[in-house]
Amino acid sequence: MINILKQVHRVYSVSIILIFSLLFYPFYYLAARSPKTYGLLNWLRKSKSRLCALFIGLSPNFTFEESLVPNQTYIYCANHTSNHDIMLLCILAEGRFHFMGKDELLKNPVLRIFFKTIDIPVNRDSRMSAFRAFKRAADNLGNGMSLIIFPEGGISDSHYPPKLMPFKNGPFRLAIEQGVPIVPVSVTNLWKRMWDDGKKWGSSPGKVDIYVHKPVLTSNLTINDSDELKDRIFELIKSKLVDR
Repeated sequence: MINILKQVHRVYSVSIILIFSLLFYPFYYLAARSPKTYGLLNWLRKSKSRLCALFIGLSPNFTFEESLVPNQTYIYCANHTSNHDIMLLCILAEGRFHFMGKDELLKNPVLRIFFKTIDIPVNRDSRMSAFRAFKRAADNLGNGMSLIIFPEGGISDSHYPPKLMPFKNGPFRLAIEQGVPIVPVSVTNLWKRMWDDGKKWGSSPGKVDIYVHKPVLTSNLTINDSDELKDRIFELIKSKLVDR
């Protein structure tokens, strides 16, 4: 009976996201036509994310180790266990921000408009695609637009409960090259609400705990420190995943 209810909630959650996506789409379309209105586009998707979380029954509980500086450019690095991660990171991020994600998201009916405009798709099997993606991300960071990235490179479907997978190198080299602080984010229990896309275990409402670590400064580091930085961020994020 519990599994049936969880599958019903998953269908309900997907329906809520699709309904609000359709309602917001005309406004997304107008705001996505020019980089000058990307701030409005971010405000719209943040607002939609809050509405979706409310109607789905997700209650985000953010714990900040240190207050983030308003208007500061950051690279947010978070673990990735659920399709709802993007929604929660939209709620968390402030100011101008964009995501980098796998190019398969260009086919996603909800996220396609963002990955054709403000966000950055990347084919991680193509060095040229990765080079172009990180070059564009560097330009955006230089223009004061924060980056949100999941350094695991995707959601692992081989472990349940999920395990934190090895990180890709790119985000940490980028942070050092641009001198941008990294904000490690531990999404501790969202996988209990919905793991991956929810098809296997369904979904459920409830509180979601997100621990936002103190920003890690990179301005005093060199490229030779990128592996050490990657390991440090990995351990920080993992330190709050107590249920793994």
